[in-house]
Amino acid sequence: MLRVGLTGGLATGKSFVGEALEKLGCHLVRADELGHQVLLPDGEAYEGVVREFGAGILEADGTISRHRLAAAVFNDPAGLERLSRLVHPPVIRREEELVEQFFARDPGGIVVTEAAILIETGHYRQYERIVLAVCDREQQIERAMRRNGSSRQEVLARLERQMPLEEKRKFADYVIDTSGSQANTLEQVEQVYLALRSIQS
Repeated sequence: MLRVGLTGGLATGKSFVGEALEKLGCHLVRADELGHQVLLPDGEAYEGVVREFGAGILEADGTISRHRLAAAVFNDPAGLERLSRLVHPPVIRREEELVEQFFARDPGGIVVTEAAILIETGHYRQYERIVLAVCDREQQIERAMRRNGSSRQEVLARLERQMPLEEKRKFADYVIDTSGSQANTLEQVEQVYLALRSIQS
């Protein structure tokens, strides 16, 4: 089984690329979804995160508000590090369980893990190939504003805290530029898929 990491920056089209690879036959692990799961009231990270950041991050129904949690650590690198230590280990355990399930069903398959901070955490070393989704900065800003209803200033603040895409390129085996049409992006995805499949054959 070939393990592939898929990453990018804010609103660079990671999810679109991941879904396209899944449709071509890859098994897809969405790290962000696993992050949601471990923060649910019955999730592994829930109690520790509430204890660390307080009841102010909770909704009326007792669930963690990801918006409030993000606001709590946005300008607090030490807080973000504490949050990462609570969330990342159970996310990685869940990922490993999924990979084992995929391997049992499809030993010769390709597992793609979509994760925003794959490189920053050093977890990229666990993968045999890295795919990077990129687009130009102005597109990132426009897409993020449209998707989240954020202001330009809010988006720029988030971008400033991320590793620049040019820096991420140094770690990538394949780069998919999503700046053009969806059809153009899908053509690039198919080329990458064929390259990955050739490694397995």
